[in-house]
Amino acid sequence: MTSLFDPIKLRDVTIRNRVWLPPMCQYQATDGVPGDWHLMHYGARAAGGFGLIIAEATAVLPEGRITPGCCGLWNDAQRDAWAPVVAFAHRQGAAMGVQLNHAGRKASIWKGFSPNQGTVPIADGGWQTVAPSPIAFQGYAPPRELTVDEIYDVVAAFASAARRADQAGFDAIELHSAHGYLLFEFMSPLSNERTDEYGGDFTGRTRLLLQVCDAVRAVWPADKPLLVRLSSTEWVDGGWTMDDTLALVPLLESHGVDFIDVSSAGNVPATVPFGPGYQVPLAAQVREAGLPVSAVGLITKPGQAQKVLDKGQADAVEIGRAALHRPDWPLWAAYKLGADDAYNALLPPSYIRAAYRR
Repeated sequence: MTSLFDPIKLRDVTIRNRVWLPPMCQYQATDGVPGDWHLMHYGARAAGGFGLIIAEATAVLPEGRITPGCCGLWNDAQRDAWAPVVAFAHRQGAAMGVQLNHAGRKASIWKGFSPNQGTVPIADGGWQTVAPSPIAFQGYAPPRELTVDEIYDVVAAFASAARRADQAGFDAIELHSAHGYLLFEFMSPLSNERTDEYGGDFTGRTRLLLQVCDAVRAVWPADKPLLVRLSSTEWVDGGWTMDDTLALVPLLESHGVDFIDVSSAGNVPATVPFGPGYQVPLAAQVREAGLPVSAVGLITKPGQAQKVLDKGQADAVEIGRAALHRPDWPLWAAYKLGADDAYNALLPPSYIRAAYRR
């Protein structure tokens, strides 16, 4: 049996299979506006058979971009540019989500095609970064601490971006609370030293994420799912732990979250046990907390992906770097696993003459 190609339903959205494309930054936007590259990139993976495509980290505010080349949803021009990308994915049978993000202290950096490293100077198009506390990420410029009123503005910005995501036709939203970006910066005691209601204990440090969930859920249609990407552990003593994640998941569910995209690390330097499927055991632990989950992290082979589902470690698998090499990874996996019905259903009619033959 190849459950990799079974559909999965989240709220009223039916996703055609369990092979998903995770958000991967492309650094190809101008003023936050996606362009031809994004239509090509996501369109090719939709035609290649992915069930859910999650668009790259998309900033809710200009200063929330990771790099000057990152996408946004803080204005209507960006919304209108995303709409044809989403529509094309739909025509290929794929569902499409968008990862909403604020990069916090890890914003305004050189990345992608630049040979430079670290923070982009303001004179070169960079900006002052913000964070829960004025603690710099290693090698980056110091951020400015957000005021409580500015935190309220961030919450409102997530809601506004969610409203535009719905108008653009997206089927799902993923909130980026991982990898050391703003929502996770508040969660971790290593980057949050506040003494007000947004700091201190677990309740204070998770307050912002739960408020963002509430604000997004209030404007996001009830029939569409809300996902959260979590760094389930920082792999560092004194940081966010798996126990914290297991305590957080039921709270997320009570605030309207439907699915957890399980990752790890990214907020501080850490020694991570990197290797094939290295984060799958983390997904399996988080799944026990009650919500369905996806596994990601060096899942590259069809049999490996199927085994994750066979063992009950996740409800979907995300194929990242392998999908950059192979836009038709789901088609290839269906062929390799002998899932002929799935293969024939996913194969675009224009490509029939190039179909794999047994």
